[in-house]
Amino acid sequence: MLNRIRDGLVWLGVVGVLLFCAARAVSDTRAPTPVTVRYVEGLLHGFLLMRTTDGNIIAEGDWLQTVHGDQVTTRLVFHFKDGSLQDETTVFSQRKQLRLLSNHLIQKGPAFKTPMDLTVDGVTGNVTVHSADDKGKANEATERLNLPADLANGMVPTLLKNLPSSTTQLSLSMVIATPKPRLIKLAISAAGEEPFAIGPSTYKAVHYVVRVELGGVAGVVAPLVGKHPQDSHIWIMGGTAPTFLKSEGPQFEGGPSWRIELASPSWP
Repeated sequence: MLNRIRDGLVWLGVVGVLLFCAARAVSDTRAPTPVTVRYVEGLLHGFLLMRTTDGNIIAEGDWLQTVHGDQVTTRLVFHFKDGSLQDETTVFSQRKQLRLLSNHLIQKGPAFKTPMDLTVDGVTGNVTVHSADDKGKANEATERLNLPADLANGMVPTLLKNLPSSTTQLSLSMVIATPKPRLIKLAISAAGEEPFAIGPSTYKAVHYVVRVELGGVAGVVAPLVGKHPQDSHIWIMGGTAPTFLKSEGPQFEGGPSWRIELASPSWP
């Protein structure tokens, strides 16, 4: 009798989780809206440093951006001290609205848990992932996804720069590799302004918190088992010419939090 009661409670718990997930899916029926262009992107070559949270430099980066008409191509390359590489190329349109056209992310080397090569075609919806398992066996997964208009792969800082100052909440979509392609949501909230200094002058930056929303059953179960992705953080300076200042968060699933900051040249 006790066993039947126990089994019944377990079943009710599972049903409750599924009903909760279904309710969330039904309630969130708003159509994704792309961010409106408020500041047109231009030619750029910036220098970046990637650090651990205790300040140790682990990689040096180049931030390259070119523009042809209303199409922008951004390439962000990090060369790690241990020989690892993170190379991401993003192409997007800035005709009235910011829309992702394509994204290609490569991660390889000892700094990453597994090598990854993710290609997203924002026009056709085709997504391809090249990865390797724990034994080094190569895997390839290709799917055609119904990609929404607010897809943000490789574009999150650019999108945040174009937000009106009154915006405190934003939802964006992103394709991740787990290693199978999967569409998730990013819940972004403004956590207020924080001061920073350049020489004797002080300024303020908006601190954004980026939380991954897995959705479905996984989104409910992950926090219960302690596997929900940790939040990321991005700091944007507003004003007449908004700019990215730094970010902090994991660069791959289950990875440590790394900090990316602007770097200045040093002269001999």
